[in-house]
Amino acid sequence: MSIVSALDLLSTFVFALVGARVAADRRMDYGGITLIAAIAAISGGTLRNVFLNERPIWLTDPWVLASIVLAVSITIAMRTTKPIGKYLLVLDTFGLAFATVSGTQFSLTHGAPKYAAAILGMITAVTGGLLRDILCQVEPVLLHRETIGTSCLIGSIAYVLLDYLSLNSATISVIAGATVFAVRGLSIYLDINIPKIRK
Repeated sequence: MSIVSALDLLSTFVFALVGARVAADRRMDYGGITLIAAIAAISGGTLRNVFLNERPIWLTDPWVLASIVLAVSITIAMRTTKPIGKYLLVLDTFGLAFATVSGTQFSLTHGAPKYAAAILGMITAVTGGLLRDILCQVEPVLLHRETIGTSCLIGSIAYVLLDYLSLNSATISVIAGATVFAVRGLSIYLDINIPKIRK
């Protein structure tokens, strides 16, 4: 399994798990939980592939759908509707890092210009969470607090810049992923948010 495939699978599972928990917290039934988990998990990668004129990965890799089923099964088995805690917040941040790296690398290897690959890496990471929050009728985290989009964009730009240095892909992936994790982690810990227009 390639690095891109492994990271895509990891991010899919993490996003599905977080999406399922958000849906459970909103008191959705099993069908709703499954739908939200699937949308949170695959919409970012699907949109990326549409822009690149490639088939969505979940159409060709059954492990993607299996990871969603596993995440939903875990959520239902736990039978909890508590809001997402620190543990799942950390998992979500890992998911953002995995998705940013895999999205950027996938875009570069499929002919996208470097500036476009950086944007597509961010899109891969943030789209699922945005749609999850909208469908669950909660305030989208991406638009109102924390630096999710910013951290993913910085991570994808780091990947593109490091690619110029001809380092091996594993090293680039670790550094870029750590950048995403560090930027978001610090923004949460220090309560740093993007400025808003004041009334």
